[in-house]
Amino acid sequence: MSAKSLTLTVLAFSAPMAVVTGFIPFTILFGGQGATFAFVLVTILLLVFSVGYIAMTKHLPKPGAFYSFISAGLGKAAGLGSAYLAIVSYVAVLVGSYAFLGLCSSGLITSLNGPDTPWWVWSLAGWAVVSSLGYFHIELSAKILSIAMVGEVLLVMIFNVFVLAKGGAEGLSPTPFTPGALMEGDIPVTMLFCILVFMGFEATALFRDEVRSPDKTIPRATYGAVLFVGVLYIISAYALTSAYGSNAQEIATNAPATMFPDAIGAFVAPMFTQIAFIFVITSLIAALISIHNVVARYVYNLGFDKALPVYLSKIHPRHHSPHRASSAVAAAAGLLILVLILGQSDSAKVYGQLSGLGSIGVIFLMASVSLSVIAWFRTKARLTGENAFKVVIAPLISFLVLGFTVVFALMHFELIVGGAPGENIGLVFVLAGSFIAGIGVTIYFRFAKPHLYAGLGHDDEGDNAMPNEVGETQHLLSMTTTGVDE
Repeated sequence: MSAKSLTLTVLAFSAPMAVVTGFIPFTILFGGQGATFAFVLVTILLLVFSVGYIAMTKHLPKPGAFYSFISAGLGKAAGLGSAYLAIVSYVAVLVGSYAFLGLCSSGLITSLNGPDTPWWVWSLAGWAVVSSLGYFHIELSAKILSIAMVGEVLLVMIFNVFVLAKGGAEGLSPTPFTPGALMEGDIPVTMLFCILVFMGFEATALFRDEVRSPDKTIPRATYGAVLFVGVLYIISAYALTSAYGSNAQEIATNAPATMFPDAIGAFVAPMFTQIAFIFVITSLIAALISIHNVVARYVYNLGFDKALPVYLSKIHPRHHSPHRASSAVAAAAGLLILVLILGQSDSAKVYGQLSGLGSIGVIFLMASVSLSVIAWFRTKARLTGENAFKVVIAPLISFLVLGFTVVFALMHFELIVGGAPGENIGLVFVLAGSFIAGIGVTIYFRFAKPHLYAGLGHDDEGDNAMPNEVGETQHLLSMTTTGVDE
């Protein structure tokens, strides 16, 4: 996989079109005109996070991402707990996004005077497409993602250009780029929603074994994803705010779902309103493909370390993909969708609860990685030649901000998952339970199966990998990069 393909894969996770349509209005709702400056701050924050993250990938050339890094810095128990938490968090986002895909698809058909169809019909259709693509080589998914990404980004930029060229509703103002504008809104909530929409870029290290020159490709893809998404969201937030002028916060409060479609219809052409709804659907499909591939690789890595059944660590002989792990993820997602169908769940409520729950889990993992960077480099900074900014200052800043974000999100859980204050707090135990389960498995391995414990987190000193598994991992790397330009 090339740097461009990897960047597109993780960018698709963020679902830019869905974010501009569904999430940026909420940042305007809470942050007012200061929403634009909030995106500037979050872009800088995540670039700071990436400094330590990239330093870790450089010195720990392992494809486990959160799992490997947290294991190295905070210990095997925290590492395996984080790996289980990552899988549960990403699966929650995956299933929630399937529900949202069904909701958007059925709504689009109804808006075009079509029949009223159940949301789950389209969720299952999307599940079938995504699960099938996940079985094959990652490049197939990357090609589809590139087409979807180009389309949705082009549409968003058309909107931005037209709004800015026409001066918005009341003329362009520098106020949204000032700290004072953000201070007039609800800063913690605005920052929280901004951080949530960046989720996905951190998965670059998971694909280490599937790219050529990973020491160059992973940093380029990580920084490229953060910068691209950050700049896109900064411009889009400014354009959307400018499109409504002084009424932006009021519109975001009363009609957040139609804020962007109505604006693009008014500033570009009426037909773009429906086109926007269509691209939200393609954006969600692209995001689902990306999320599925990320979860599959976590499952593959845990199967390789025997923290999940070793059956899941096999590579397809022709497609060179972790097909068994991918199929397992598809089966789990399909089963959860069926449970939602049988329970006659509200798709909108399901999306809010699951995507919010998963997002909190991922932000917690990002904070843990930042702490892990500091811990791992504490005794190795001189040996590795890394400076204090990369391995102490930058990770400490990101740990403090991301840690505060997690605490704030838990204290105001209803903002993330919906419902009345305290109503859905029980969902947090899903995250906590997965983390504790990982710790429990680690303890069991330590005393009952020390040879497996030694290899957790892809520990180079462990001997848990059987010869044929090592060969398959090397085969995955060599075959997936053959003939692919960086």
